[in-house]
Amino acid sequence: MAKTKSGAKGGIAALDRSPSHLLHRALQRALDLYAEEFGEAAITQRQFAVLAAAEANAGATQADLVRITGIDRSTLADMARRMIEKNLLERERSTLDARANAVRLTDAGHAALVEASPRMAAVDARVLKLISGGGRRSAFVSLLQDLVKKDLDKKSGAEKKPAKVAKPAKAAKAENPAKPHPKPPKGGGKAKAAKKAKKKVA
Repeated sequence: MAKTKSGAKGGIAALDRSPSHLLHRALQRALDLYAEEFGEAAITQRQFAVLAAAEANAGATQADLVRITGIDRSTLADMARRMIEKNLLERERSTLDARANAVRLTDAGHAALVEASPRMAAVDARVLKLISGGGRRSAFVSLLQDLVKKDLDKKSGAEKKPAKVAKPAKAAKAENPAKPHPKPPKGGGKAKAAKKAKKKVA
């Protein structure tokens, strides 16, 4: 099968040029390094993200944590339930929204986060070490931050978008509106006078 100009066969995009595929592979590598540093019995990478987000955002609700971590709503709800059962998190009534529950770390959750933080730093260092050159590492992190920021901005914009307000109906016309007086035709009076004059002459 002949190759296209982009190097792909049969017009199919080459995986080594696909950003989504490359990001997925990079994530797999990062998770492998995480497992090597933490071991099987430790908290997962997503659990670490939830603990870190809850610690840094006092009074955050589960909806807030969904937006901050990028974990989908149903998955985070299930994670929060299991982390509460493990005494890593606890719920309390939100001081900002009486209808919502805030999620905060327990003492055990704070201790787990403190213990895991140096290991997470080691994972990040090993990930960046895979990229040659300090400038390229900084650029890599900056690009990832840009992607996350645009995603956050998009979600925040959707949440803050005001609802459409129905336009007020136009006032109904009066049942018997006053009709304007018709304007007399131009030159109408002069024409009648001319006709009368002709009759007299005749």
